[in-house]
Amino acid sequence: MLDRDGFRPSVAIVIANAKNHVFWAKRIREHSWQFPQGGIDPNESPEQAMFRELWEEVGLLPEHVHILGRTRDWLRYYVPRQWIQREWRGAYRGQKQIWFLLRFLGRDSDFNLRATEKPEFDAWRWHDYHVPLDAVIEFKRDVYKTALRELNRYLFRPAVSYKVPALDHQ
Repeated sequence: MLDRDGFRPSVAIVIANAKNHVFWAKRIREHSWQFPQGGIDPNESPEQAMFRELWEEVGLLPEHVHILGRTRDWLRYYVPRQWIQREWRGAYRGQKQIWFLLRFLGRDSDFNLRATEKPEFDAWRWHDYHVPLDAVIEFKRDVYKTALRELNRYLFRPAVSYKVPALDHQ
């Protein structure tokens, strides 16, 4: 399903543990690392797609996570022509994504990269929030940078300074 501009609606998922490290996964048989992501099916909300992809790609259930936030709007990236399947050429331009930031509530052993018959990742690790974007396929780097910058506010809120009211000495 493509929108009128040729973008496939999808979701991307950033999972943060209690130390604010993020789940970083290696594409199967490739040297690129990324966050879980996937398309939104017809009649599916972005949140429903996120929970489905969470299960399909990393084996987590809704009770393993808490939604901290999401991007305000769609973030788009273009896919180079040589990466586009022949039958989609001419119509498909790339993906538009809603990015979700989740707090991981489970144990590392809850992750299962083989939860479905077609695994997408063959390794994972926890990484600092500011992941090395040179490990991400080049045409996705700008959308990663934008998403991480926008979601940053949910994990790293500035310290709030409270003004202590003066004591009334009567």
